[in-house]
Amino acid sequence: MSHTNTSDRPSPERRGPFSRRGLLRAAATTTAALTLPKIAAAAVARLEKPVRLGLIADLHHDVMHDGLARTGVFVKEMAALHPDAILQMGDFAYPNAANKEVIDLFNGAHERSLHVIGNHDTDSGHTKKQCLDIWGMTGRYYAQNIGGLWLLVLDGNDRGSPTHKGGYPSYVGKEQTKWLKEQLAKLEGPVIIVSHQPLAGAWAVDNAQEIQDILGAAADKILLAINGHSHIDAVLRYQKVTYMHVNSASYQWVGGKYLHDSYSKDIHARYPFIAYTCPYRDALFAMLTVDPNSLTIRVAGRQSAWVGPSPAELGADPDPTLTDGEQIAPRIRDRQVTRIAQ
Repeated sequence: MSHTNTSDRPSPERRGPFSRRGLLRAAATTTAALTLPKIAAAAVARLEKPVRLGLIADLHHDVMHDGLARTGVFVKEMAALHPDAILQMGDFAYPNAANKEVIDLFNGAHERSLHVIGNHDTDSGHTKKQCLDIWGMTGRYYAQNIGGLWLLVLDGNDRGSPTHKGGYPSYVGKEQTKWLKEQLAKLEGPVIIVSHQPLAGAWAVDNAQEIQDILGAAADKILLAINGHSHIDAVLRYQKVTYMHVNSASYQWVGGKYLHDSYSKDIHARYPFIAYTCPYRDALFAMLTVDPNSLTIRVAGRQSAWVGPSPAELGADPDPTLTDGEQIAPRIRDRQVTRIAQ
């Protein structure tokens, strides 16, 4: 989270041990449902073969002492699993020379290493242009085709929100909404919408209702909307579109009221902002598979544990709509489509 701005999340009113075997474990384990609308099943069927995406969100390399190691675990697993693309979903690593090693590690892990700009990626004087240039992005928002699956990647950091209440911008501006409508009009699908800030649920962008209306009108093409930012594991559904919050690779933020040590004094002396967090023991990330043969979407996630006290043990309550042990947990749950909704 932010080192320079104490209002690192919008107010709640804005809401509208791991192994490859574990990652790939079959449906015999408990899964949570992702509902694929019946009208979107035809879009999935257009794919010639399954498409797999490796997802990692909110590494916060500049907060954590072990961001490079967490990225290394992700990269090693992706090398073994051979996804069609990998995607970091924002709040990754400041775009500067000091972070070249972790940026190069991610970018070198796949020929399609994709990025989303998070609100903290431009902290400490960094810019979106630096993200584009140093990370190697084609634009701050863009369309990317992966094996017939379209990713529409948004930048939720626009200024100009008429309802902005302070803190970081959290808004998809008019230029982007126009582009989004144009893309959805011309693409047959299937489409996954990607953003850093949520488009629905806790800490959603200021104009979440507007975006949900746009996506709802194209629900026959949209399989899923995925986001980072919230550091929670959650799925919501609005207007026949499913929204999935991808948990942080590193921690849950609890803020200055709950400062505490989870690691050694030496680590906390060198990385003081860890004290504002409840870290996850292991890096969290996921593999998302869209399978035209079975008309399913599957998410293979990762379980971990808290390092030190949990948010509940500290008495932290980041959002009254969220539950410790449910959305607030050191995990990304396995999920799969279990039914086709009308």
